[in-house]
Amino acid sequence: MYELEQIGKQSYYINCPAKIGVYKQNDKDIYLIDSGNDKEAGKKVLKLAAQNNWEIKAIINTHSNADHIGGNHYLQQQTGCPIFTNGIETAFTNYPVLEPSFLYGGYPCKELRSKFLLAKESKAVELTDNDFPEELEVIPLPGHFFDMIGLRTPDNTVFLADCISSQTTLEKYQVSFIYDVARYLDTLDKVENMQAAMFVPAHAEVTSDIRGLVALNRAKVYEIADGLLDICKKPLDGDSILQKVFEKYNLTMTIEQYVLVGSTVRSYLSWLKDGGKLTFYCQENKLLWESI
Repeated sequence: MYELEQIGKQSYYINCPAKIGVYKQNDKDIYLIDSGNDKEAGKKVLKLAAQNNWEIKAIINTHSNADHIGGNHYLQQQTGCPIFTNGIETAFTNYPVLEPSFLYGGYPCKELRSKFLLAKESKAVELTDNDFPEELEVIPLPGHFFDMIGLRTPDNTVFLADCISSQTTLEKYQVSFIYDVARYLDTLDKVENMQAAMFVPAHAEVTSDIRGLVALNRAKVYEIADGLLDICKKPLDGDSILQKVFEKYNLTMTIEQYVLVGSTVRSYLSWLKDGGKLTFYCQENKLLWESI
């Protein structure tokens, strides 16, 4: 774990639960693509940089989920490096309590204010900042989170963040987190048609051909959607739908999984409603969802 792997003339990744990309601009300066899930990840990254006589010039966060920005605070504190983020992700990075608050839909209890969902604050600026390395291509990859991006380095390596999950991950978690299903499917279409020397998904193996993984992820989205339409043949409230999803996929309910899967299921319900496949109405002070 935390081994440094070279995959291009200037591109590396650090093999950890959410892969950290490294773009080597010159013999001395590197840019990190995400920073890991916590202070300990930051320490390991800093040690690897020192071993290679590299200086961390900046961190570029693909998006603001805690497992991608958790090392920001420590690394910025130690090096003074700037942190670049995109759009809404900037607000979530500067004020990370927004993530558990958004997922829960209210003030998060202390169990939701752990490093799993709540990173330490760091000071981020937009990608439009003058110091952002212009040789990096920014690729919008919305859907999984608000304004998620990928990056293409000059040696034609593409870092894909969280838009693709491995088959193992899909089989283990079944209902992967998605904020906007329609935009996520659009992102999958975009990635499927991309050409690159190597692709680096944060939660799947590095590959030169991403199309098979794209197909698996797309199929899982439609499987979940069809399952929800089947569940909602009988009018049900949100928590009852969630209970049936957990039963269908044999998932274990924890408060973290309640907010992550629950938020994702609500996103699917919105997408199906907007697509004319589902409707809702209020009855006996319950909001009920029903397939059309």
